Amino acid sequence: GSGKTTLLRAIAGFVVPDSGEIRIDGQRIEGVPVHKRGIGMVFQNYALFPHLSVFDNVAFGLSVRRVASGEIRSRVAEALRLVRLSGLEERRPRQLSGGQQQRVALARALVTRPKVLLLDEPLGALDKRLRQEMQVELKLIQRTVGITTIFVTHDQEEALTLSDRIAILSEGRLVQVGPPAEVYERPATRFAAEFLGEANLFSGRVDGGALRTASGLAIFSARPMPSGEALIAVRPEKIQLADPGARAAEGANRITGQILRSIYSGSSIAYRIEVAGQELTVFEQNRAARAREEGSAVALTWAPEHSIPVAP
Repeated sequence: GSGKTTLLRAIAGFVVPDSGEIRIDGQRIEGVPVHKRGIGMVFQNYALFPHLSVFDNVAFGLSVRRVASGEIRSRVAEALRLVRLSGLEERRPRQLSGGQQQRVALARALVTRPKVLLLDEPLGALDKRLRQEMQVELKLIQRTVGITTIFVTHDQEEALTLSDRIAILSEGRLVQVGPPAEVYERPATRFAAEFLGEANLFSGRVDGGALRTASGLAIFSARPMPSGEALIAVRPEKIQLADPGARAAEGANRITGQILRSIYSGSSIAYRIEVAGQELTVFEQNRAARAREEGSAVALTWAPEHSIPVAP
């Protein structure tokens, strides 16, 4: 894998890094015991105690810390209100839905008032609709409590929806870090472009201000490109389709191709289009009564600012 879970485990203290530093509030914590790091963690499988009630599951960390019983009751009630589980204190995990179990695990992590909250793919076991609902809810809870949160996921939609900053990992190395819109709109490398969303890639040599491919395409970018070998990424939704005879806006990139197939998904249609021996993907909003016909010729246009030079 990329090292996402290993990174969380190192922060939590379950794994000792061979080198480097881990800091919380500017303080190094490599030698600090797990229970003294001030970290809350929600595991992928929630790790709830099946024989304990919701109340006792949430209270577990406070009980271990020998917090007074009155304060335990108060803080557990507060945590359950936050995750909207008030009234379910006496239920066992088996009596809860997947979404409710996820909230219990989150309440248990929050009740100790950690400095940092670690979430290891906590929504992976939920169905799509519930996962989307929990994404919104997690974001609201995080903003309410104001705790620095590191959320590990392989789901691109989750990453874009939940994060204030995204870090893309590959083989244990950080590929790119930044706000979601910045990383998506301006990927630094081919890996980042293809990992976060989809990307059409054009390779060739820069000549006369354009990237010229071996098949004869000329791709223009609003960004400076040094001469020599180069690679350009274009997001599928940035490309507009038109009839072959239609004129493009002044300065726009324009190429022609043939529709190979279309994938209907309700609100949008994904087209696979052959252009000069290369297959491209284009996303088009479903505004027409029917999809464009397979085998038909089509023009593809996009603005130069959507041609993003990326490192190989």
